[in-house]
Amino acid sequence: MAWLSLWNGYNAFYGRSGATALPADITRTTWSRFLDADEPMHALVAENSSGLLGLAHFLFHRSTIQRGPSCYLQDLYTVEASRGRGVARALIEEVYRRAREAGAPRVYWQTHETNATAMMLYDKVAEKSGFVVYRKML
Repeated sequence: MAWLSLWNGYNAFYGRSGATALPADITRTTWSRFLDADEPMHALVAENSSGLLGLAHFLFHRSTIQRGPSCYLQDLYTVEASRGRGVARALIEEVYRRAREAGAPRVYWQTHETNATAMMLYDKVAEKSGFVVYRKML
């Protein structure tokens, strides 16, 4: 499955490979959610004649501050050879289009503070919210 090579590349980019790789059942569950019409989770891939160039995973959820759903762009990844060639921008724009189609008034995402290359694009296609993410693994 071609998606799996992108997924593995994305996870390796964020240090989830080798001893810290995601368990196979997480990958299987994620893939099955994309294929389930009742799931709010969706996947996009960018490709050309030479193969897959990138992926975007997004989901819709309810919000306490608006009637329409929010769209969370959870994963965005392009293969290294395709970076800087408009692939990520095209994926983001397609997520925007699908969010509008679903009645979502906003799309949001997060990235690691060290991902300066991606943030140069994000600063052009969206605005920083000013919020800081906290989490506690349970």
